[in-house]
Amino acid sequence: MTNDKIYSQERSISSAYIDSGLKLGIAQAVLMVQDNLTECFNMMNCDGIYYRELGYFWVFTKSKFKFFKRPHWRETIEASTFTVQNSGLRTNVNSIFKDKNGETLLVANQEACVLDIEKHRPVPLSKVPYPQDGFPEKVFTEDFEKFDVPDQDYEEVYEQIIRSSNIDMSHHLNNIEYIKFALNVFSEKHLLNHEVRELEVHYTGESKEGQNLKILRCDKAEGTYIKIKESDRSVFEMKIRF
Repeated sequence: MTNDKIYSQERSISSAYIDSGLKLGIAQAVLMVQDNLTECFNMMNCDGIYYRELGYFWVFTKSKFKFFKRPHWRETIEASTFTVQNSGLRTNVNSIFKDKNGETLLVANQEACVLDIEKHRPVPLSKVPYPQDGFPEKVFTEDFEKFDVPDQDYEEVYEQIIRSSNIDMSHHLNNIEYIKFALNVFSEKHLLNHEVRELEVHYTGESKEGQNLKILRCDKAEGTYIKIKESDRSVFEMKIRF
């Protein structure tokens, strides 16, 4: 991919990114997409560090992933990330991973907005350094879903206290930690014997060190839904399909 708005680089599937089956793990795949996005934003002078100097910060609200084939440990892939839409207050960013033969391994779409650090209010993307037009063609065209699962359909699986190692640069629970907590509703055997096909996550609230989270699960024909609650407040929702 050669458009100057596309950030592409080779990435090695190191031991830090694999699961117990020696493949790129599910949560680790999301982390690698996030890493590539961060470096893409750095290329465009709009990453979290630069925005904080201006008094703003990024909030990622939704992410959706389609898995076609997970690469194995020591494989090298090409990871590409690029902005595909700017609605004024929200942006969408696509990523695509390909193997050395050009076969698509994963595609992703992430939705984000910028907030004012002091007011925690949305900031128009026209007021910050960010692409306004001339976007590359989308590689992910499906819309985000609305999770219409009643609370009474969920069953609590376990509770988790947020510890200091779970906290990110915003002093809240790291987005990847939510996904790890959610995946814990499955056994290792299940994750080894079932290949993930689709994953969608909604970040619906913030949570902090010391808070107690309840992780709940609901199995439907179209996939498994996971919700994470802090007290009676939903902070995370996920749907996964194997």
